[in-house]
Amino acid sequence: MSMPSVFSQCKHYSAIAVLSATTLLFSFSTAQANSDLKQAYTTTVVSDDLGVIWGMDWVDEQQLLMSERNGHVYLFDLKSKQKIEINGLPDIKVSGQGGLLDVARFTDSNKKIWFYFTYVKPLNNGDSATTLARAQLDTTNKKLTHWQDLLVTNSANNSSKHFGSRITFDDSGHVFFGVGDRGERDNGQNPQNHAATLLRLNIDGSIPKDNPFIGNKKALDEIWSYGHRNPQGLVYDHHRKVLWEIEHGPRGGDEINIIKPGLNYGWAKTSHGKEYWGPLDVGDAKTLPNIEDPVKVYIPSIAPSSAVIYQGNAFPELNGALLIGALAGTHINVVTFDEQLQPKQEIRLVEDLKQRVRDIIIDDQGWIYFSTDSGKLYRITPQG
Repeated sequence: MSMPSVFSQCKHYSAIAVLSATTLLFSFSTAQANSDLKQAYTTTVVSDDLGVIWGMDWVDEQQLLMSERNGHVYLFDLKSKQKIEINGLPDIKVSGQGGLLDVARFTDSNKKIWFYFTYVKPLNNGDSATTLARAQLDTTNKKLTHWQDLLVTNSANNSSKHFGSRITFDDSGHVFFGVGDRGERDNGQNPQNHAATLLRLNIDGSIPKDNPFIGNKKALDEIWSYGHRNPQGLVYDHHRKVLWEIEHGPRGGDEINIIKPGLNYGWAKTSHGKEYWGPLDVGDAKTLPNIEDPVKVYIPSIAPSSAVIYQGNAFPELNGALLIGALAGTHINVVTFDEQLQPKQEIRLVEDLKQRVRDIIIDDQGWIYFSTDSGKLYRITPQG
């Protein structure tokens, strides 16, 4: 199957695009990794003054649209290194973990290009809620136009944590995004609100008629799955036709999950993490009947921030692997899978940089770009 251009769809379909050059080797930090993935690569700093770039996606081969958590959108040119602020955003609640979150590009059936955003919307009573919106980009006038809030989620409270919220698209005209539990554990097992869930909508914001809880009075129609603590990695695997989700555990217990419609992923009834205040386990058990087990658990936590499926020519041995940004782990976590979608190997890239990796994208050459909380944008290319 030939690989489509990243510029015809969204960042989560393909692979990447860098900076003061340092030659490194793939780091084998775990027993699962073996030498067949060992390949030299070069890491370059593209820019070092961008702010916390929470999300980014391609405008064209040389330009990225970047969302900064503090409530700004930038057009960034890889060649000139120029950063231009884009106008047209609504009011955004910037507090704690919240603010302007993900951005993802989608081209609809009429060849119109939309950029989808998740952000924290302030409400009249002082609460706030994770919100999915979309807009078009006017590059001439440097502004967003036709802004539409597609769903202001029923997840409102006054907490400043656990908003989610990555965006991905399948092959059938649907958009997925996640909402965290908003710091209230009881939300995990309560699908009568949108907190602690993954949501599925049509690309225009309407509710698909085949969503799993349509007509179920005990759950909201938009919900695709529930029991998620704080999903910050979400990617649709177009080759395997699988929806992957990565979420934060409490203290240890970060999870990689394969998402299926209507299922319960456990939080906070099941967990592999511990309480922040002591040695006790969170939840009733690590696994229980009628609750989906994660494909992989991280103990200690790496604090996952984002995820992409790698497809590209630059590092062909990584095709099909998950590339996961690690905040506390300060690296890119690479996980390969066998034919049964069970983890096969894990390697850790760019550990020596000691950077909190926030978002990862891939260009048509297979080069990997990643943003960090220190305001830097890096690029990874094959050595030589």
